[in-house]
Amino acid sequence: MLIVDDHALVRRGLKLMLQTAHGINVVGEAADGAEAIRLAIQKRPTVTLLDITMPAGLDGFLTATALQNEHPDGEIILLTMHDEEAYVKRALEIGVRGFLSKNTDPDEMVEAIRSVAKGRRVYRTYLKDEVIRGMIQQSKKKDASILSRREEEIARCTALGYSLSEIGERLNISPKTVENHRGRIMQKLQLNHRHELVQYVLKNRLMDE
Repeated sequence: MLIVDDHALVRRGLKLMLQTAHGINVVGEAADGAEAIRLAIQKRPTVTLLDITMPAGLDGFLTATALQNEHPDGEIILLTMHDEEAYVKRALEIGVRGFLSKNTDPDEMVEAIRSVAKGRRVYRTYLKDEVIRGMIQQSKKKDASILSRREEEIARCTALGYSLSEIGERLNISPKTVENHRGRIMQKLQLNHRHELVQYVLKNRLMDE
């Protein structure tokens, strides 16, 4: 079990609660999305409890899609104080197994974790089950991107927080080439700031591949 939340008190409370639950082992905790991805690669948790609202560009949805790429064997439960339809729909679109309120009863949360670990979907929202089933059926595929495959990969790595050198090493190209690609990406998309590119990656589901 990996716990991801930008509030230390929330992480501590969840950890204390889960440590007393039989069969659940907390292998780490992270304060942001980038740290969560690094820990997931190292620790390979069965389930990650992931806060949706986090700072530094990588929110819960973007972090979840990255985790699915970097650690596909792990399951994810999104934690939130908001269960609006848009949040639920987005969680379903990216294939997250669990969706829980931070106000969920501790015993229910433990049972949800155990169920999700077994590959079951657990969504605790105000929406009726039939509405959620309908949303699953209507989930749309990723919009076509105007970027090339190489540009998509560089945009994805940028969103994950990799440096020019790290991206170059992953793609076997020079940092200068990465920088040139990134400039063309920003020009194509008419973007000015990195956080706008992060949002583009999330909106167009470039992490899903």
